[in-house]
Amino acid sequence: QVQLVESGGGLVQAGGSLRLSCAASGIIFSINAAGWYRQAPGKQRELVAAITSGGSTNYADSVKGRFTISRDNAERTVYLQMNSLKPEDTAVYYCNAEIRSWNTNDYWGQGTQVTVSS
Repeated sequence: QVQLVESGGGLVQAGGSLRLSCAASGIIFSINAAGWYRQAPGKQRELVAAITSGGSTNYADSVKGRFTISRDNAERTVYLQMNSLKPEDTAVYYCNAEIRSWNTNDYWGQGTQVTVSS
């Protein structure tokens, strides 16, 4: 059974930083594309950052220059470094990844809360 577990969320003051981690466990042959999404209260879930298997990245306009997505294939982990946090970044952050196991499927983590105080 493949699972994604996020960690690193918490409460931080505006201007601070957090690093989110998404660790994959189970029988994993490879992780293809991966991304971080977030969902704020009363809003739709939105893509924050994505990374391809080759390391190419894309970011939502609202986080460009502040957030960095990266991956460590040996550790089966995807990261989101968040700097210069703003109150509007407050949301539940979800990791998503396409993982090749005995078959290939799309997986979601359980979510980690990020709260930025003003």
